[in-house]
Amino acid sequence: MAFPEKMLHPGEQIILELHPHWWALMDGIGSLLIAVALGVGSLVLGIGVLQWVALAVLVLALALFAQRYLRWVRTDFIVTSERVIFQQGMVSRRGTQMPLEKINTVDFQQSVFERLIGAGDLVIESGSERGVTTFNDVRRPMDVQQTIQEQMDRHEKLGQGGGRPATVPEQIAQLADLRDRGLISDEEFETKKNDLLGRM
Repeated sequence: MAFPEKMLHPGEQIILELHPHWWALMDGIGSLLIAVALGVGSLVLGIGVLQWVALAVLVLALALFAQRYLRWVRTDFIVTSERVIFQQGMVSRRGTQMPLEKINTVDFQQSVFERLIGAGDLVIESGSERGVTTFNDVRRPMDVQQTIQEQMDRHEKLGQGGGRPATVPEQIAQLADLRDRGLISDEEFETKKNDLLGRM
């Protein structure tokens, strides 16, 4: 679900909007695969009781996967020109917002396996009451770290009067850079580009 534009401040722009890495779905996917294998095995063996057990396990696995998928869809990590936003939840929602000027450091953590699949954790230290916040299963955390740092630098220059709002061509170039780094898809690039052009 796209972050609603009515929630943005005047002049604020969405730079990056991500769901968690697909690895966050693996427990649901793994349970589903095991349930399917059990179902196939029960059909081959032809044991009636085992088939009913396999059916029950499959239903539970489907319910678990559906719950994990809905949570994945309803989890958003957003970087704007002014803040970092995290939102999660299906029926009830929870979230946190960090103004760029309050962020002190942005670090990332990756195991060897996470480097192979392009996942990791993002650790943001801010001057808020939360102090240090960790965001798990972030896609391409090093690129996200760089994007946040770029926006922090730009925001600081604007605050000191040494910068200016990015023009539409500059914003499109930023989007193209995010697309080339694999942080947004071609479809997301075209949608955001057309939105920017429509505001001219």
